[in-house]
Amino acid sequence: MTRRFPVTSARRREALRTNLWFESEWRREALRTNLWFVPTLEVLAATALFAATVELDRAVYDGILTSPSWMVNGTADAARQILTTIAAAVITVVGIVFSITIVTLTLASTQFGPRMLRNFIRDRGTQVTLGTFVATFVYAILVLVSISPGRHGDFVPHISILVSFVLAVADLAVLIYFINHIANQIQLPHVIAGIAKDLSTALEAQSADSIESTVPEQESGPSVDDLIRAMDRFGGVIATPASGYLQFIRHRTLVGIAAEVDAVIHLPYRPGHFMVRGHPLAVVLPAAAAAHVGHHLERAQVIGPYRMLTQDVSFGLDQLVEIALRALSSAVNDTFTALTCIDWLGDCLCKIANVWRPNGVHRDRHGFVRVISDQASYDRLVERSFEKIRQAGHGMPAVMIRQLDALAKIMEQTSHAGQKQVLLDQATKIRRACLSSVSDESDRADVDRRYEALVALDAHLVHGAAASDREGDAVPPPWPASSRAGNTGR
Repeated sequence: MTRRFPVTSARRREALRTNLWFESEWRREALRTNLWFVPTLEVLAATALFAATVELDRAVYDGILTSPSWMVNGTADAARQILTTIAAAVITVVGIVFSITIVTLTLASTQFGPRMLRNFIRDRGTQVTLGTFVATFVYAILVLVSISPGRHGDFVPHISILVSFVLAVADLAVLIYFINHIANQIQLPHVIAGIAKDLSTALEAQSADSIESTVPEQESGPSVDDLIRAMDRFGGVIATPASGYLQFIRHRTLVGIAAEVDAVIHLPYRPGHFMVRGHPLAVVLPAAAAAHVGHHLERAQVIGPYRMLTQDVSFGLDQLVEIALRALSSAVNDTFTALTCIDWLGDCLCKIANVWRPNGVHRDRHGFVRVISDQASYDRLVERSFEKIRQAGHGMPAVMIRQLDALAKIMEQTSHAGQKQVLLDQATKIRRACLSSVSDESDRADVDRRYEALVALDAHLVHGAAASDREGDAVPPPWPASSRAGNTGR
């Protein structure tokens, strides 16, 4: 079977850019989530700066260059005292910065959940602050060591000492920035907005990956359904080499591995799933190719101790849901934080309402299916965003109303009948939860009004689209004006 369809070079370039973005984003995320990488780069930069300034000082000492008249001069002993004081002060501040960082991490673990720690560790402001102070300390020590006897008396690197003064003043500015930065970072709305921003970026990239990494000019070979049925009977199983979370899959690499032996790889798991050592990781057809694929599989997938957002968009949703669940717990009882999480969850789902078409089939350049992978469906993303919060919000009309408002905003952005039905199903569950858990009649009436307005909005969108096709005019939606303005909390 061969079916041709139009392909443009623009589509190929877009697909390639998307795949390269995924891989570079995963590498960037792996390097970003630590407290050593940026400080190491800054220490190396400080070492290079010292090498440059001390060469200038050597040139001045040898008479090759002349230092400016405003340059601070002094004896070797005075220079040692100055540099020792700077180094001691900087390393003391480094201890304070580390202490503040540890306190922040402890607070984040307690208030936001242990899985939020990685969001604080990967914060560039904290990393740059630590790196700046450590780099200044290293620079001052190197300059201190460079003071030594010479042919024309003691060698005193006056230019390097002046740079040490400049770095010390810069450290003061960085310290003020760091205190302000941490004060903002630990505010819950800032944390939630940061998670939502990262999630939106991942969702948009995943949505753009609706075309294959290498777009073929034809579809060749058996269909996906036929291949899966054949795999169930004749496929060779590849066992998971190590336990952990599936973090990243290089689909282009997998396609190349499969094409080498004319095989098809089926991955029943997706990034974010926990893999158990020895359990099936992939199925290969024909079974004889399983050994070759298994030998090279490590080049195409990464298993680690934690989840990452790059290809696992469900992880970002789970982070927002976790904060909401903690806020709704009896120990915290912070309804407004839960409402904020619902607002951002609705915003993220609005952005993908009509563009979420995850691609689970990857073909080679000849059009043959090489990789069949599992992808998170739109239904599942909506369920993950609403169900646990609905369950934790029993007896809380404010939470139910805000969820219905979010569903209405998503409904306005979608034109797919199946997606609308998923949203209506969630609204129906919220209404049932209200009837079973809210005792006050007026509160139930408020929730009912929101539910009925959501159903009316769905009907309006259906009939409005038909009327627009006939007349070219749109009818104002029936959703309450106060709700559309965002005043939906109780």
